[in-house]
Amino acid sequence: MPDTSCYRERRRRFLKRLADHEVAIIASAPTRIRNRDTEYPYRQDSDFQYLTGFAEPEALAVFAPGREDGEYVLFCREYDPETAVWTGRHAGLDGAVNQYGADQALPITELATRLPELLENRTAIHYPMGLNETLDRTILDALARVRKRARAGIEAPTRLIHIDQTLHEMRLIKTAEELAILRQAATLSIAAHKRAMQAARPGRYEYEMEAEFLHELGRHGIRSPAYPCIVAAGANACVLHYVENNAVLREGDLLLIDAGAEVDHYAADITRTFPVSGTFTEPQKILYELVLAAQQAAIRQVKPGNRWIDPHDAAVRVLTKGLLKLGLLQGKLPRSIKDQTYKAFYMHRTGHWLGMDVHDVGLYKRDGHWRLFEPGMVLTVEPGLYIAPDCETVDPCWRGIGIRIEDDVLVTRKGCEVLTEALPKSVEALESFLAERNHAA
Repeated sequence: MPDTSCYRERRRRFLKRLADHEVAIIASAPTRIRNRDTEYPYRQDSDFQYLTGFAEPEALAVFAPGREDGEYVLFCREYDPETAVWTGRHAGLDGAVNQYGADQALPITELATRLPELLENRTAIHYPMGLNETLDRTILDALARVRKRARAGIEAPTRLIHIDQTLHEMRLIKTAEELAILRQAATLSIAAHKRAMQAARPGRYEYEMEAEFLHELGRHGIRSPAYPCIVAAGANACVLHYVENNAVLREGDLLLIDAGAEVDHYAADITRTFPVSGTFTEPQKILYELVLAAQQAAIRQVKPGNRWIDPHDAAVRVLTKGLLKLGLLQGKLPRSIKDQTYKAFYMHRTGHWLGMDVHDVGLYKRDGHWRLFEPGMVLTVEPGLYIAPDCETVDPCWRGIGIRIEDDVLVTRKGCEVLTEALPKSVEALESFLAERNHAA
């Protein structure tokens, strides 16, 4: 039987965030067809998983504070022995209650007829309207049926509140249980990155490095990465979301690997850039150390009370100052930052929230102001530089170099903790690690 204590505690805290006469509705993820009658491996919706731990499709959770028959109602599939033969065991209504802690379980086939009674005399619905057209219609139809009972003294909800104002703000601050899983995801990802680094050689292919990464995850029971692996050699690293992963690694190339494990629905997200041959060229080293300095400056800004934008501003200042010094940009530092001329070579933000989703939920601004860091938040810090191979405004020695360095960072009470610090990233540490690889060969 699964351990449901953490989900029970999350539901308790979530229900406290709802007013007595409100209701929240969260649906499971649908199955997705890959081709014809073959499905993609199933991955539960993060919001639904966070509160229920229920790993099946065709399910919907209703949270109704103060309801006499139970505040947590789970609609799901009834148990079917024939289905179990083909696709494995499933909870059924009894399992939804006894194994997964629902106060009441109802057949998903009865959703349209049973949902109106759950909306009666509720003032607001917390629900992410617009993500599931079929479910949107079901909810609107249920609302219409409740409104028709107005003469009987039954009131219908009059407000629709997006779930990000309640559940997503709750998900932003990680608990000790969540942090333990994130640390595990980081540890496994570090091992997989090291394996790919050790395997990199001129003449091998990007997809071979991806295979090495995934093999290391598979050895530990992780069947899926947190997102498609980016394995980009040479100028391919100048494409931010490069996923073809089919080019040959060449002598003198840098190899950028952006990849992370997903453990129990929690993601790691790490990027390292290193020389395929084991040694940086001088232009590569200069740009790499500039990106590393920008990342270190950004990480120093991750602490309670600082604003979300502060790490990005710190990274931009270091990168812009370095680009001006190297002659890749022209002008004065303040004007270059104000005019954002650095965006020719650094065009993305320095990080994002991290958790059950790689780009995790949680507002970046509140009331028009960048939000302040709080203990328990987890984010990535990932500055980069990308000099396109056809960039004619710079010296040819810089062209085709793409570099990104990314770590996962936890905000602590006194500052921050880099969860992925154990993966080498200084020039000296990388070249030393790669030298051991070459020596072993």
